[in-house]
Amino acid sequence: MGNVLWTPCESYINNTNLKKFSKQVFTDQVDYFKLYSWSLEAPDLFWSNVWDFCQVIGEKGGAPYLENADLMEQAKWFPNAKLNFAENLLRRRDDEEALVLWSESGVRESLSFSELYDRVSQLRQAMIDFGITTGDRVAGFMPHRPETIIAMLAATSLGAIWTACSPDFGFESAFDRLHQVSPKLLIAAGEYAYNGKIYSTSERVKELMDHIPSLEHLLLVSQLEDVWAKYEPQPIQFERFPFNHPVYILFSSGTTGVPKCIVHGAGGTLLQHLKEHQLHCDIKPGDRVFYYTTCSWMMWHWQVSALASKATLLLYDGAPTYPKSDILFDMAEREHMTHFGTSAKYIDHIRKENLTPKNTHDLSALRMITSTGSPLSAEGFQYVYTHIKEDLCLASISGGTDIVSCFVLGCPILPVISGEIQVRGLGMAVQIWDEEGREVVGEKGELVCTKPFPSMPVMFWNDPEGKTYHQAYFDRFPNVWCHGDFAELTPNGGIVIYGRSDAILNPGGVRIGTAEIYRPVEDFEEILESVVIGQAWDNDVRLVLFVKLREGVLLKEELIKKIKDHIRQQATPRHVPALILQVADIPKTKNGKIAELAVKKVVHGEIVKNINALANPESLNNFKNLPSLE
Repeated sequence: MGNVLWTPCESYINNTNLKKFSKQVFTDQVDYFKLYSWSLEAPDLFWSNVWDFCQVIGEKGGAPYLENADLMEQAKWFPNAKLNFAENLLRRRDDEEALVLWSESGVRESLSFSELYDRVSQLRQAMIDFGITTGDRVAGFMPHRPETIIAMLAATSLGAIWTACSPDFGFESAFDRLHQVSPKLLIAAGEYAYNGKIYSTSERVKELMDHIPSLEHLLLVSQLEDVWAKYEPQPIQFERFPFNHPVYILFSSGTTGVPKCIVHGAGGTLLQHLKEHQLHCDIKPGDRVFYYTTCSWMMWHWQVSALASKATLLLYDGAPTYPKSDILFDMAEREHMTHFGTSAKYIDHIRKENLTPKNTHDLSALRMITSTGSPLSAEGFQYVYTHIKEDLCLASISGGTDIVSCFVLGCPILPVISGEIQVRGLGMAVQIWDEEGREVVGEKGELVCTKPFPSMPVMFWNDPEGKTYHQAYFDRFPNVWCHGDFAELTPNGGIVIYGRSDAILNPGGVRIGTAEIYRPVEDFEEILESVVIGQAWDNDVRLVLFVKLREGVLLKEELIKKIKDHIRQQATPRHVPALILQVADIPKTKNGKIAELAVKKVVHGEIVKNINALANPESLNNFKNLPSLE
């Protein structure tokens, strides 16, 4: 067991939503692990109580609340329910701030809850005039701005399906995704700002309109002023749809082929997010919730749902360290941020920049930091409590685009232990299985989920028989969701993620997660980023570590020895790479994740099928035909 870094006090626990929920539906004496067990033993009752506690707007319908509970792929939640996703997010209509935007240029903009409702009403009317109706796809090519949220809410209020790409996507990356779902309307920004530069999207937008035959209408952000002028705000007549009515289409990373189109239902997405926000993150009305994200990452959808908990959304449009390295903490202080959402990479970056926000910023309002995207190292945990704030809940969370939510995440009534994700999510039957399909504790294995949950995809687009969907999650273990994470359940109930299963290293038959090597490597100030792969070598596998170093730093024998010694000390001799090589850049997906499989393919002389899924595909050239690897 690692070091306990934070323990909530009794008064804090007594004021949490989780304590109130437990008292209402289970027992006065709040015990997370007993509540978790009950949520799995009686899933229909648990999720019905989540609906009531979080005050879902809609018709829950009578029991049963779960059909086909024993067949994960055929399970159906709330078969008699009806709701409207947008109606739930637009439930608050007052003059307090709903959306607050900070831009790189220093401009601050805000919309009240009543103004947000009115803007949605106006754009909704324009969409009706465009002929948008139930089931149509509305696509965004947008940065993380209020207009993007308004567009999503207008579309989903009509029962249309929202899908989006961030405007930094190249034409081919955006086309590979959007053309598959045949959108009728494209809403696009003509430009976006990042790291002090303005980038035009005009040519790419034109190409998308020219190459996607289904697109009948284009609405640019610059034309929204015409919409506000043309249409008067009116009360929205929300039509309510079945629980599984599609609300979002999200896309897989696409690094191993054409991106999969993952369709998520309105009810499951809403209910899962309400549970995670209110019970696991303790979000309350009036809280001010931030997540650094783009609209193509699932965390955008996760953050936006906080409107359903009557929280204010804080948005940042631009690079997270521009115009200054601590700009997000400026925002946290001035906006009285209560929840700070970011990535493990960002925490590692500011740690190496030696930022100490607790000495430079007033973070008294901040109660929780959430971190995702990759496993947060023990050093990252320690840095947060030493240099950002001592009294808060640090929640490392993990799930994915596949479930538009989390399998494992934080818990405001339990201690935070260094290097561990606190808990398995309520209602999520998460286990760790060995290669024979046996549950293990204190050992590494596959992260699986053995019972259905509401935010499972409704389907994959263009997969009428469900074959691709089945292959993605249920091929390995029948009737069990296999998520593709290599993880460990600790004896005290915490979780450690070691990386993706398909990137597992296997030297000498020993399974090693990539995160087990990244963690000690992150301790080196000289190393900005790294990627490790297993190279087929002499009828076995040898580990090769590639490092991107700070400007002006060269990878000399002395540094190589230090890295190897430190990995050996922090892990085992098995974890020590056979080779450590310096590269100029490391390939990442559009969402900032290291593209380990792409590197492995290049090293082995294989073709990377979809380089357009990468943010920096030219970086793959750094790994081609290296003499050291021949």
